[in-house]
Amino acid sequence: MLRLFTYSFLSLMFFLTAALTAQENTFTSYDLLRMRFVVETSISPDGNFIAYTVHAPRQLTDKPGKHYRYLYLYDLANEKSMELLGDKVLISSIAWMPDSKSITFLAKLNDDKYIQVYQLMIDSGEPAAITNSFHNVLQYQMSKDGNQLAFVSTSVVSEEKQNLLENGFDAEIYEEEYLDRNLYLLNLKSQSMDPRQLTENVSVYDFRWSPDGKQIAAFIADKNLVDYSYMFKRVYLIDTFTGKRSLHLENPGKISQMVWSPDSKHIAFIAASGINDAVTGSLFITEVPNTNKFEELKNYAEGLELSIRKVEWKDDNTVLFLSEEGVDISLSEQGIDNAERKMLINPGQIVFRSFDVNDDFISLAGNNSKHPSELYSFTIIDKKLAKLTDVNPWLQELNLAKQEKIIYNARDGLEIQATLIYPVDYEKGKKYPLICMIHGGPESALQNGWQTSYNRWGQIAAANGFFVFMPNYRAGSGRGVDFTMKGFGDTGGAEFTDVLDGIDYLVKQGLIDKKRVGIGGGSYGGFFAALGATRYTDYFAASVMFVGVTDQVSKRLTTDIPFEDYFVHWGFWTYENEDLVWARSPVRYVKDSKTPTLILGGKEDTRVHPSQSLELYRGLKVHGVAPVRLIRYPGEAHGNRKNTSRLDYSLRTMRWFNYYLNSDNPKDEMPNKYLEIELQ
Repeated sequence: MLRLFTYSFLSLMFFLTAALTAQENTFTSYDLLRMRFVVETSISPDGNFIAYTVHAPRQLTDKPGKHYRYLYLYDLANEKSMELLGDKVLISSIAWMPDSKSITFLAKLNDDKYIQVYQLMIDSGEPAAITNSFHNVLQYQMSKDGNQLAFVSTSVVSEEKQNLLENGFDAEIYEEEYLDRNLYLLNLKSQSMDPRQLTENVSVYDFRWSPDGKQIAAFIADKNLVDYSYMFKRVYLIDTFTGKRSLHLENPGKISQMVWSPDSKHIAFIAASGINDAVTGSLFITEVPNTNKFEELKNYAEGLELSIRKVEWKDDNTVLFLSEEGVDISLSEQGIDNAERKMLINPGQIVFRSFDVNDDFISLAGNNSKHPSELYSFTIIDKKLAKLTDVNPWLQELNLAKQEKIIYNARDGLEIQATLIYPVDYEKGKKYPLICMIHGGPESALQNGWQTSYNRWGQIAAANGFFVFMPNYRAGSGRGVDFTMKGFGDTGGAEFTDVLDGIDYLVKQGLIDKKRVGIGGGSYGGFFAALGATRYTDYFAASVMFVGVTDQVSKRLTTDIPFEDYFVHWGFWTYENEDLVWARSPVRYVKDSKTPTLILGGKEDTRVHPSQSLELYRGLKVHGVAPVRLIRYPGEAHGNRKNTSRLDYSLRTMRWFNYYLNSDNPKDEMPNKYLEIELQ
């Protein structure tokens, strides 16, 4: 009997120890403070090196602020990386000088008051500032010969306004005091370092030098306002010698990228297919000069169930383009005159958002379900994809959850794709709680790659015993224009029932406990979380809303993108159909809410005004029957930037889901309002 007891006791201790060990070897919110990932890549003109940047988390021992980004160099011949710039710097927009001996980038170093363009020799020396701008440099590009630098920076404050400020009169005149985004040209061979201003009384949002150096193509809008940057940019050509500007393309609606062909005879664009298309996911190519209207251009994405997100030229007649295809990413080759594309990187191989190309060689920052973005290379001829770095070797020691692509049918028969993360140590036949993690936009998608960050619960939730369900509902990207347009004029309608149908699918598969389902997301995902907590409260036992829309009537009159909202989402103004706009407002249904709701957002948000959070909070507080809490982050806007705000969000939201979905805690109470932070 004693032997049996001893054996049983030792067995119990073994399993408890194993369980504790497994839990210790899983991803936590604090691991975000040591998680690095590759952001940008750039191949040297001679093909010998790849410059790349790495996201480096700011530690809690530092003063609260943004995370860092360090500059690295990968030597292809020796297959080695070296850090060029680290130690609490933020490097962006990396590029090479034509001789491959130095790298340029944007940064605010030393005692800089504003972000400047810097140059760093790869073999020695300290970075040297090229510009001395009176405001932040927002974008820059060297001419192909390296002799001229074009850059965008805002105008200086007028003398009249400056005098008022100096005398204590700091009243703000809303949307009338914006500063234009000007394009400047700096001749690096000149004795004078004063740049020449090429534009005035307009705002330049993106630009590209022609390879022959004669022209600059630019996206230009009349005003430096967010709505103008979304909906009213048009394509102009600027003569670099005279500064004369001419309209190249009267594109309707959104446009996001352009690139010149090597011979300067064509420009490829990524744009929306029309004024009501929310996704910049179509590819167009114009001749230079262009005589065609937008509707006469060939849309290379037409008829394809994808969204083209990035394009580069391989040669004078061939482009390479990156596409979202459902929950996957692909890379394709397309001849200007060819009817069909040639697939290079198949969907499901790797997830990436950008790439750089040099002849047959490509660099990219790629991720998958097991690791965040690393430096990869790809050769077009043999289609060889190679992982070159391992910036998070400690991840190999963790027990990461299974992740897969799933497909189900919505109630109207439409096929919906989603990514599903299983609980760590999943046991078949056991039912688990579920978190529905909803993407924003809605003109975006969540890919089947690394889905763990401060505002994506991914592996953190899986380690806490949750399924994580990420549906790419209709109106999103990655499935073609028709799929996106299925949400037009139906905000929060069939889009949302796509999520409910996914939950029902998982219930029928025997995977989840339908009484322990939570929903969360930011922005448009926050809108879904608010709908889940109110109109669809019977489905959800917990909700987390981040910078979300709660009152569509007031939101449309307080956002900084009212025209974008009108053109690509609603298609009508509120007064034209007040009943529908109010019907799609979560605050209308607060009296029915039984869902414990955590509301979070930045106090400086201009996209979704903080009053949206307050409306839902007050409505649930007065009329609802479940706990509700409102968290406001000072200094944050439409998404958190500070390391402390990000960690707070991750810890607090995960605790909310655990409290209501994964425990026997009293459901009419709330977890402690204060977090116990582990200062490291």
